[in-house]
Amino acid sequence: MEARMTSPADPDVTTAIQHLYKAIHTGGLDPHLLALIHLRTSQINGCSPCVFASIEAATKAGETPERLHNVVAWRDTPFYTEQERAALALTEAATRIQDGAPGVTDDIWDAAADHFTEKELGTIILEIATTNFFNRINRTLREQAGKTW
Repeated sequence: MEARMTSPADPDVTTAIQHLYKAIHTGGLDPHLLALIHLRTSQINGCSPCVFASIEAATKAGETPERLHNVVAWRDTPFYTEQERAALALTEAATRIQDGAPGVTDDIWDAAADHFTEKELGTIILEIATTNFFNRINRTLREQAGKTW
């Protein structure tokens, strides 16, 4: 399968994306947690280039193969902290909002709020939303895995 188009990004869009990433990466969260959020969102959406890129970046940042390979089954593995589990539950609920899915329930929100400040929650939500944004673009364009932007 080949990508549907290869057009250079509009400079205004590139600048806006850079501002989003700056806000995310200065939001006070551990980069390893951001990588897990990005990876889980991309797995749910079946975005192979984002799965590839997030594993590549997380590995370079020192994340372990056990944690990266098991994030798809995070509920059933011993590799994640309670804080990470709360973030991953929020990630899944915020990503799966289609076809009558319940979205972020009060229980999921409260569990995340027990572990994160409002600023950190805002950063998590922005990471989830930005990843969903790129996942949808990549799926629409049939972007291929292997890039690390």
